[in-house]
Amino acid sequence: MFTDIGHRFGRVEPRRRMRDYVRGLLAPVARKNSWQLAEQAGHTTPDGLQHLLSRARWDADEIRDDLQTYVADKLGENDGVLIIDDTGFIKKGTTSAGVQRQYSGTAGRTENCQIGVFAAYTSSAGRALVDRELYLPKSWTGDPNRCRAARVPAEREFATKGTLARAIVLRALSSPLPIAWVTADAAYGQEGRFRRMLELAGVGYVLAVPKSQFSLAGPRIDHVFDQAPDQAWERRSCGPGAKGQRMYDWAAVQLRAVAEFDYDDGQPVRRRWALARRSVSKPDEIAYYLAYAPLEADAAELVRVAGTRWAIEECFQAAKNECGLDQYEVRRYVSWYRHITLAMLAHAFLAAMTAREAEKGAAAVRMPRSSGSPWRKCGDSWQLSLPDTPTLVSMR
Repeated sequence: MFTDIGHRFGRVEPRRRMRDYVRGLLAPVARKNSWQLAEQAGHTTPDGLQHLLSRARWDADEIRDDLQTYVADKLGENDGVLIIDDTGFIKKGTTSAGVQRQYSGTAGRTENCQIGVFAAYTSSAGRALVDRELYLPKSWTGDPNRCRAARVPAEREFATKGTLARAIVLRALSSPLPIAWVTADAAYGQEGRFRRMLELAGVGYVLAVPKSQFSLAGPRIDHVFDQAPDQAWERRSCGPGAKGQRMYDWAAVQLRAVAEFDYDDGQPVRRRWALARRSVSKPDEIAYYLAYAPLEADAAELVRVAGTRWAIEECFQAAKNECGLDQYEVRRYVSWYRHITLAMLAHAFLAAMTAREAEKGAAAVRMPRSSGSPWRKCGDSWQLSLPDTPTLVSMR
């Protein structure tokens, strides 16, 4: 791994410090800040590692590109899914780049924190974080003096989390990562510009959306499924979790096509879907998705992709617990990117080692297929009596 990125450092000193830093992130150090990582590496002071993060000459984006190539080589599969989500980093004070009181999904409440938008790559081989952007609220981008003190580049303007996510996805699609699908939660899925960007790129998606989402000028997505018969719901696992298979009741709706995006030379190349996931124990809890898929993809494949979104949460947890993703004590903008990128690199190394060990063990367990009851059939499909009636398609 070190040989893959060593050429990004022009001098031997920062190259060695990078090696010591990443090794420290992988080591069983109680608190992975510069002081304890320096002690782990045998340094008398943390000055060298702090210089690596703040003033040394190297580009964290170049390391990110190498990271994506590394993950593509170790974990890349044709079924690869790119997952977008954000996570919070609780911080004290007001001087760390991007910090303010804002809602953190990690904490589940409003906290004084930084927010990072991330991408994870997951496939049948494994999963790892592959990109990151620091969200800068308007309280920062509107205050040049504050930005200057935190070394925020003068050209950095305000960008929503959705804008950052689009930039991350476009970079990933131009990288060596083999990406068949993109998935994200409703904060990103509800953005029409985000979905349109994926459609223009020709990549499939399964994106969570709020219940008030309209489906192609038709009824609200929750209204589409409100009148679905009991037979329309089929119990199915969307993948293994900490307590076994994650079982939900699922229903799928095939939506009308859009000629501009779904056809090529007059021939259909993509299908649009709406998907609903209902809790088994709490039937009132229903999550909704919009999907854009190849013709050969069936509803079972959409369920699989929707179920991969949990992988980025596992990546966050592992990177924070094992690689010190959130244990930095830096304030400058560039230092945040450098620490986060090196922590992601350490996490990717662990993911690659896990994948290699898995290859030596038992084959992966296939997701079981369930046998639901048939729906009330109308011709070759299942129908709901709604305005602009979408077509309900069997989960089988």
